[in-house]
Amino acid sequence: QVQLVESGGGLVQAGGSLRLSCAASGHTFSNYDMGWFRQAPGKEREFVAAISWSGYRLYYADSVKGRFTISRDNAKNTVDLQMNSLKPEDTAVYYCNAVLGERPHSGFASWGQGTQVTVSS
Repeated sequence: QVQLVESGGGLVQAGGSLRLSCAASGHTFSNYDMGWFRQAPGKEREFVAAISWSGYRLYYADSVKGRFTISRDNAKNTVDLQMNSLKPEDTAVYYCNAVLGERPHSGFASWGQGTQVTVSS
């Protein structure tokens, strides 16, 4: 089964930047659209960004459009999320997974442990 390992989170001041990375085991990574999700305390997990299997189509939640950039490297089985101009409301645990549209692909992999992003004001 595919395993997902997220990294790169941390504590940053508002206006700062972080780059998250997700490493996926398994040889089927390049066949799937991939995405990032986040879950803030007391809230449901929400869609952040997605990238098609080819890397040519990108999708973003309105709340991060213009600030976040998703990318992938199929040779390395990784998908990254560059986060700029961070805001306190971006504070959450960030997860990656395969996607179907803006929803997680339940048949791809279980959720990883996520990576905590905390933005101070």
